[in-house]
Amino acid sequence: MENHYIQMENRKRITVTEVTSVEGFDDETILANLAEQGLIISGKDLHIETLDLDEGKLVADGEIESLSYIRKKSGGNIFERLGRFRK
Repeated sequence: MENHYIQMENRKRITVTEVTSVEGFDDETILANLAEQGLIISGKDLHIETLDLDEGKLVADGEIESLSYIRKKSGGNIFERLGRFRK
């Protein structure tokens, strides 16, 4: 697993490295894939400022309330249980 880094500034801005994709987002949740796990960023008025998948960098701002890791399930979307982001 690649090392990823999370830098948060006053719960208003977050930078995450080693991001491989973003499964979905709205103003309360950002669902990001890392190499071997998922990351759920929750808050209010969230906005993706930068998403550079070549560099693996995600920068978001807003009122950040929580971060949660979720394990990837083999053969499926790791966020399927969060129904509002289903296609």
